Amino acid sequence: MERRLAAILAGDVAGYSRLMEADEEGTLARLRGARSDVIEPTVASHRGRVFKTTGDGFLAEFASVVDAARCAAALQTALAAHETEIDAERRIAWRLGLNLGDVVVDDGDVHGDGVNVAARLEALAEPGTVCVSGTAHEHLRGKLKLAFEDLGEHALKNIERPVRVYRLAAHTTAEPPRPALPLPDKPSLVVLPFQNMSGEAEQDYFADGMTEEITTALSRIRQFFVIARNTAFTYKGKKLDLRQVGRELGVRYLLEGSVRKAGNRVRITGQLIEAETGTHLWADRFDGALEDVFDLQDRVTSSVVGAIEPSITRAEIERASRKPPENLQAHDMLLRAIAETWIWTRDGTDRALGWARQAVRIDQRYGLAHSYVAVCLGRRQYMGWADDDTSEIAEGTHAAELAATLAADDPLALANAAVGAINLFADRGRSLEWVNRALALNPNSALSLNCSALVRNYDGDYTLAADHAQRALRLSPFDSLAHIFCYACGFSHLARRMFPEAIQWYRRSVQLNSRLPIAHVHLASALARAGELSEASVTIKRLIEWYPVRASDLRRRLRTRYRISEDFDYVLDGARLAGLPD
Repeated sequence: MERRLAAILAGDVAGYSRLMEADEEGTLARLRGARSDVIEPTVASHRGRVFKTTGDGFLAEFASVVDAARCAAALQTALAAHETEIDAERRIAWRLGLNLGDVVVDDGDVHGDGVNVAARLEALAEPGTVCVSGTAHEHLRGKLKLAFEDLGEHALKNIERPVRVYRLAAHTTAEPPRPALPLPDKPSLVVLPFQNMSGEAEQDYFADGMTEEITTALSRIRQFFVIARNTAFTYKGKKLDLRQVGRELGVRYLLEGSVRKAGNRVRITGQLIEAETGTHLWADRFDGALEDVFDLQDRVTSSVVGAIEPSITRAEIERASRKPPENLQAHDMLLRAIAETWIWTRDGTDRALGWARQAVRIDQRYGLAHSYVAVCLGRRQYMGWADDDTSEIAEGTHAAELAATLAADDPLALANAAVGAINLFADRGRSLEWVNRALALNPNSALSLNCSALVRNYDGDYTLAADHAQRALRLSPFDSLAHIFCYACGFSHLARRMFPEAIQWYRRSVQLNSRLPIAHVHLASALARAGELSEASVTIKRLIEWYPVRASDLRRRLRTRYRISEDFDYVLDGARLAGLPD
């Protein structure tokens, strides 16, 4: 047996017997879903472990009480969101108790007063709240942006001494509110993630794909300012205050809706809302056969356009979206590939490549799918993950060329092909041609602007690269690719020897996503060039710990992509000053 100090989080379901009596099978199914989809991953993401489960509860252990408190706040938010579609009388509400104390560990199980107090605190908690012991509260003071309410001392069952109890305020969150953004001069909107009403969790990707397709269609209309899909999806599964969403994104209108897919039939519902007043400007329902689903998308798009700007007629609207292939199975696979692409890990990239290749095998004329094959293979080359350079470069080159040919009117496919061409065979000429065509088709595409910034950095057009990267950030301020936007902005400044600005952008990049090694290399270079050698050295040392890399390897893989190779050498030599091995 082992003794140690640990933070213990105890949870159980309020009114479990009543819920079971009313709907035994449904309650058990939703309870299992809450454990697998919310509790276990949330505890793990906060560096804890669930060491015991009961019929209606769980116990988790954390080495840090700060991690445990953050986890408790995140759990109550996520667990409440998990039940938003359930009738109020059938919703599962959780009570949580948090304590810091000495525990005994025996064969993986945890015992002792530290656990007992946590369990007693959980019993005191109101549904949907967290009760925290005085000991835990003392160690949390000043460390978190969380509010606590002092409930005084309580005598707990089988606990010898009274325990001071605090309640974590239900309205507080660990994250500060996002600042408000100004409204653009032209009509601005966001397409919020459509809800999957099919009753099948695996069909989420279909509803997500519908949201993305409608966003892309609206973005092609030059008169609109449309928030990009990746930022919109940060609101997925959350209970929304529409006014707050409008302020955070700097938009006047919000489109929300749902997709119900049953057999060979699809029903799409949508409503347009003015964010500031909550006024419903438009609502409609569209029914059709599965093979006509993209025609339904066009009808939704056209109705939204008519509601926002009556003077815009259907004749002035280009085909809102390039029609995906008639074989829906290929489209399904590509939607899954896209979801995996943004994970930005080797495993995620490999899974995305597998899905994209399957889509291409089903429909060889699917240009967008070919573009994602090129993106994935290009990323493997760029990151040094490729198993066979020769065969992968040949496959990726062919995929990029097919994408640009088969999807010549699809800005997303063209932008992907442009980045693939740069990363696979360093063809700046074709990359510029393709990305320019993508921006001509859809100037409101954050992804196309980002690809343009990357390509123009390679071509030495640093001023325009910075402009396009910053426009991408404005269109999609919470994008999952925002770290790439910032990285592109950083290089455009470092190449012009603008060190403070470069450092600011690179720091923002690595804060948003620490998985891009080249951003750490560039940050260290900018710091070294600015004379901040101590921080530059620390940056390189931390990078080497998780991603061993050498200057010679980067030079071999990346130098030929740059038209002004001296600028790449300048960056690399700065990183060597910071301690990057040659």
